[in-house]
Amino acid sequence: MNRQPTTNNQQPTTNNQQPTTNNRQPTTDNQFETVIGLEVHAQLKTASKAFCGCENRYGAEPNTLVCPVCMSMPGILPVVNRRMVEMGILAALALGCRINRRCKFDRKNYFYPDLPKGYQISQYDQPLAEFGKLHISGEGFDREVTIVRAHLEEDAGKSFHQDDGTQLVDLNRCGVPLIEIVSGPDMRHPEEAAAYLNEIKTILQYIGVCDANMEKGELRCDANLSVRLKGAAELGVKTEVKNMNSFRGVVKALTFEMERQIAILEAGGVIEQATMLWDESKGEARPMRSKEESHDYRYFPEPDLIYLEVPEGWESEIRRGMPELPAPKRERFTADYSLREDIAAVLCAERPLADYFEAVTEYGVEPAAAANWITGEVLRIAKGKGISIEELPVDPEATALLLKRISEKVISASIAKEIFAEMVETGASADRIIESKGLKQISDEDELLNIVRKVLDDNQPMVEKYLAGKTKLFGAFMGQVMKATKGKANPQLVNEILRGELGKRE
Repeated sequence: MNRQPTTNNQQPTTNNQQPTTNNRQPTTDNQFETVIGLEVHAQLKTASKAFCGCENRYGAEPNTLVCPVCMSMPGILPVVNRRMVEMGILAALALGCRINRRCKFDRKNYFYPDLPKGYQISQYDQPLAEFGKLHISGEGFDREVTIVRAHLEEDAGKSFHQDDGTQLVDLNRCGVPLIEIVSGPDMRHPEEAAAYLNEIKTILQYIGVCDANMEKGELRCDANLSVRLKGAAELGVKTEVKNMNSFRGVVKALTFEMERQIAILEAGGVIEQATMLWDESKGEARPMRSKEESHDYRYFPEPDLIYLEVPEGWESEIRRGMPELPAPKRERFTADYSLREDIAAVLCAERPLADYFEAVTEYGVEPAAAANWITGEVLRIAKGKGISIEELPVDPEATALLLKRISEKVISASIAKEIFAEMVETGASADRIIESKGLKQISDEDELLNIVRKVLDDNQPMVEKYLAGKTKLFGAFMGQVMKATKGKANPQLVNEILRGELGKRE
């Protein structure tokens, strides 16, 4: 769970461990370097909870998905969910981690109202996996982030603070399986942290182990942040920032904390190690408590669970079932389909969207045309309706047929947008809509020539201005022709005829 950090001298953590004295003279912020590490907590999509048979489901009535194990009744015994371990191994492999053949569960002891046992079953000095890496890039950065460890644990319940000062507790989330992914202190800017978190989210969604909806708490992160003088080897004193519930929130919260620490150091002050709680409504982080260390949690091996063995054959079986991951898919899309990197990135942001694109191309549509249509019109309508690509009522075959009618010049691209919108609303095929509404593109040269001549005759003052050098009016003539034909005119043919007729009037 993501309430208490785990730091100790035996396992690497997400940021610095040695505080500095911070007795520097005031300086400018461009002399500072920010150091960021993330602890990402992802709920695994198992059917049941980590150590009992209760249903793992979001949105149920409070305290209905519970049992004696969840509520820590006397005499309870946990049983490891095999599917949780499989998903954890799959996630760790996707992040390039080494799977430890032998790992164990530990008790992390602390008191909080939504943790009825008084401890959390987690993994401490012998985690499921270690030593991974993840490449991230964006505007102004290209970086490889180390994955220090990935370990399994159970989630805690959820507290609700009421306006009258009372606190309600829902234990449905108690025992939901989590994988915690701990990065090294490798990121240097809040935007890098957001890119890293987004790549983690995409990978987990691709392999199907987590829906990663931050609003539902399925993906959460804590950040450790410090600043130091550029070029310094020693790390600064870190603070931990919590309660960031969106990617934008991560950037805003870490930017606030970065600027806060720099301002303190510039004023000759000292950074105090603490846990900071991000308040989205106020746009600020406030101290929550002093920073705990690992010894505060009195870790010891979970006595009710034996060591977990991961045979090499089990790991190999899971690895064989791993789908193509986002990074290699992006590379393949640019290489095999000759797509721009930014277009490939949009298509590969979600596995269903990438699958939709490839399915459309399998019906013979030019990849560039399919990519432009999907990243443009398909995503626009899906976003407008608040639906996913999987919920779109137009399958790849129907979309491919529509795009073929554009390439065959049966319809124009502008008319195709209207047709696609109706396909989404009614489920009718492109051909049926074209036929029933008479939307076939006008490509008869004589018909278009007559329309062009009439437009020019009706707009003689504009023609004179065009011939006098105001060539930007050409677009206005095109618009008049398209209006006269209700958008059905072949735009390329209209362009040719219009230029020819204007040339004759010089």
